[in-house]
Order: sequence, then C-alpha cells, then structure tokens
Amino acid sequence: MKIWQTEFDLKTVNDRARNTMSDFLGIEFIEMGENYLVARMPVNEKTKQPIGIMHGGASCVLAESVGSTAGNYCVQLDKFYCVGLDINTNHIKAMRSGYVIGTARPFHLGKSTQVWSIEIKNEEGKLVSVNRLTMAVLPRN
Repeated sequence: MKIWQTEFDLKTVNDRARNTMSDFLGIEFIEMGENYLVARMPVNEKTKQPIGIMHGGASCVLAESVGSTAGNYCVQLDKFYCVGLDINTNHIKAMRSGYVIGTARPFHLGKSTQVWSIEIKNEEGKLVSVNRLTMAVLPRN
C-alpha cells in the first residue's frame, strides 16, 4: 500500500535536509519504497559520546529525522505539516564505528496524528535500537 501523499525522490529529500542537524551529523536518505523510508548515519566523532560509542541522542536524531521526513510526505505538504510529539528509544546494541541504518514504517497515519516505527540496524543487519515516534499533523495557515 502506497502511503505517500506528496511526490518525492531521494535527491529532493537529501536537498531538503541541507544545512540542518541531519546534514551536520551526516544523515543521508538512501532508499524509499511504497511504505517505508531509509536513512543512514555514520558513527564518528560527531555522533559518539566520550567513551567511544554512539551517543543515544544520535540514535534519536536519526529516528526522528527519518520518521518525521517520512511523515511529512504522507500529507499534502501544501496544506499540512508534521512535527514530533513524542519519541521513545530502546538501545539494544552499542556501536563504535561504521554506519547505522534507520528504516521508518508507519503504525498509524491519522488526520491529526501519526505513529511510526523506526528500526535502527548496523551494516550487518543487527538491531541497534527500536524507536517509536508520534507526530502531530498540523494545518498550514
């Protein structure tokens, strides 16, 4: 089932993220399907905590970035926009290097709220964190 209400491609999504936190952390949107969006983020000096593992907040940034981007393309962007209300992250595996890959899929796409599942995995496909993102759908004035 196709969920997108506004047409887009990966170049458009990556261009829209320029000069934002996503851009600063090196988040890149790499794949889309009929009902999902995927982004990756490097585990490096910008995303690690002092003990050398990926900062939990960086996981949240990746999850919210891919989930909220997906959410905004599930509405008519000329009439609505989506913002985060709540994010919940459970950390499963520590990361010291490489890339983490976040895949956003909707649980619920309503008129006033959306709820997204974002699984973050390492390059070998092992689960790093599970995330739930709740979005508010707001009218443009």
